[in-house]
Amino acid sequence: MRVAFFVSLILIGSAVVAAQDPQLQRLTFADSRKSLQWVLTPPAASLAWDGAHVVLQEMGADGKLHDIWFEPKTGKSVAPIAPAEVKNRAAKETGDKLAYRAVLTKGDVYLEQFTGKTSDRSGGRRRSGVVMASGKTESSRQLTTDGNSVKDRREPHASGDGAFVSFVQGNNLFVVDAKDQQAWSVTKDGGPELFHGLLDWVYQEEIYGRGNFQGHWWSGHGGMCAFLTLDESPVKDYTLVEHVPPGFLDRERSVIAEVANYPKAGDPNPIVRMSVAHAAQKRLVPLDLSAYPADVLIVRVEWTDADRLLVTLQDRIQTWAELCEVDPATGKLSTWIREQSKTWTNRPDAPIFLPDGTFLWLSERTGYQHIFHYKVGGELIGAITSGEWQVRNIERVDAAKQHVWFEGTKDGAAGRHLYRIDFSGGNLVLLTEGAGTHQAEMADDASFLIDRFSAADRPPTVRIVDGMTGKVLKDLGQAPVGPLAKFAFAAKQFLSIPARDGYPLDATVQGPTERVTDKKYPVYLDTYSGPDAPSVRDAWSHSAYHQFLAQQGFVILQVNVRSASNRGQVHTGTCYQHLGEQELKDLEDAVEFVCQKHAGDPARVAISGWSYGGFMAAFALTHSTKFAIGIAGAGVYDWRLYDSIYTERYMGLPDVNKQGYDATSVIKAAKNLHGHLVLLHGTMDDNVHVQNTIQLLWELEKANKQNFELMLYPRSQHGLSGEVSLHSQTFQWRVLQRLLDPAYRSE
Repeated sequence: MRVAFFVSLILIGSAVVAAQDPQLQRLTFADSRKSLQWVLTPPAASLAWDGAHVVLQEMGADGKLHDIWFEPKTGKSVAPIAPAEVKNRAAKETGDKLAYRAVLTKGDVYLEQFTGKTSDRSGGRRRSGVVMASGKTESSRQLTTDGNSVKDRREPHASGDGAFVSFVQGNNLFVVDAKDQQAWSVTKDGGPELFHGLLDWVYQEEIYGRGNFQGHWWSGHGGMCAFLTLDESPVKDYTLVEHVPPGFLDRERSVIAEVANYPKAGDPNPIVRMSVAHAAQKRLVPLDLSAYPADVLIVRVEWTDADRLLVTLQDRIQTWAELCEVDPATGKLSTWIREQSKTWTNRPDAPIFLPDGTFLWLSERTGYQHIFHYKVGGELIGAITSGEWQVRNIERVDAAKQHVWFEGTKDGAAGRHLYRIDFSGGNLVLLTEGAGTHQAEMADDASFLIDRFSAADRPPTVRIVDGMTGKVLKDLGQAPVGPLAKFAFAAKQFLSIPARDGYPLDATVQGPTERVTDKKYPVYLDTYSGPDAPSVRDAWSHSAYHQFLAQQGFVILQVNVRSASNRGQVHTGTCYQHLGEQELKDLEDAVEFVCQKHAGDPARVAISGWSYGGFMAAFALTHSTKFAIGIAGAGVYDWRLYDSIYTERYMGLPDVNKQGYDATSVIKAAKNLHGHLVLLHGTMDDNVHVQNTIQLLWELEKANKQNFELMLYPRSQHGLSGEVSLHSQTFQWRVLQRLLDPAYRSE
């Protein structure tokens, strides 16, 4: 039972309690496109520079806010302590190190030196991005001088000791000796089909992270650089056509074609290999992958502080993953850990090494991600956590006291909680009491933490709690009501909805703001529903657009299908080889529940989504009769048309799982379209190609389907251009207005 819901109605005042008050204003459509704050900023609190105090603000006698320092250990307030100078502060702090980075300025490469805090989870402060000058100013050295004539230098990186800097130019890897500024062309055969030290589109999109094209990594010492080489020659081209080029009509009357390598499901992938460049000796050592399939994936490369080189390998369809050590001198591999699954194996996180040489490892081998303790070489010491819940992240490790702090789902998968446990697996402590999403900032010695949290029905709250027991040391209060209290407000109710097989689905429902007994209202279901990608978070978050729709008379529903429940791989894997099928059943059950319990009209249900959510919206209208309108943006309408690494992880190979691909195809089911389908797509989408929408259109037209609309957006990629966002939102609102007519019935 969530008693906090009723408390929050009082806490945020008339914005909720008097939601049906005719004196309250209603948002306009223009308001719905704004970023509106229903509550003000929560009380300010931050960790002081010394890592042992909390900086708070108090109103002084002069009527102004002043910083004070709170000492959680004693519960007393003290005057702020200012360091005499940054250099002295750095000398007093532990964990400081001399660090180096490489930057590009007008095409030239510079080496910068600074003193900064480490961000090691095995101890010390974990605040990335903290940079402190090592002297009066940062030291910066220019290593190249031909920048004006060079336009394609990318990915500059410095070795850990600052002795070398690398960059990619013309898809070749170069290393510059910082002492004599002499450049070594590590590779010479790079080009459009061969990438050295630089990731291609599919590797950055699906493995290393969107926007991260780094394909080479330096050791901390010793001048060793591990780099990937990607052979794109087997990968098929995909051509994007820009029909509205710059200067169209007046200067340019043709189209612009952009050709890129894009491996679709079942088609050839880039061939990957890896080498280690020894900069001082100008020597290359290739990684020996002879024991692995030719289409193996290299999904992680990292150097430990001890200059140990580790790589993680996966098979093409990602059913297994191996953590291996590489001998940089010979390129030989030795396997430490092999993870495998009956569904798929997610890319493992990097191991966390401890001072004694052992390490912590996150594994989903039980169906739930948990922490395991290993010796170097892969000998298991033991499991630290276990159970039918999962560890999402390891936040801090104290090896001396043998404590681990982690984020986990033991007390609710839709929220976020911090726990502490001993290496032995005993003394598990919940540090963040109360339903909702907690974000903790920890003291340097982990003796306390600043807990910022909220829930679907509770505005942001700040408190200071004991880092060992979770005891509240100081409650700073929650965010006050803002000026938007003059508007009608649809509170968000957090629910557990039983699916047809009894599975509990986390969901939220809100609106309409003016409800009449026995009246039925249209339902708006906004969803994504992709694997392990929840739509619902138990956190204070209110969309102005959803509030607008609730004021217009919609019931707003959001739900986490079981494969997006955040509960663990055993749940996520229920979508394996049949994307969309179980998800649709869960969405149907949630809609039926809302229609029975929350005044929804089963004849007036709209489903909307983008990308995977666009697939779900179109899939729902071709595989169900429970939806009157579907608004599908940039969806994958047959998984054979999406990229290989993402798709094959969940669906396998098309030739092996033809039945699964056919059963989940919107295109092949076009003749079964029910309701009214609205398709939106950017014509320059390099992620989910507009080919998906065009092929679906062809099948809809052949089947003589009249119950659909199309809106294409030139110059837009996977996200719409800002120039047309107003048009898209207005268009979608005009579509939804049809459901406000109680007599509306879809085709």
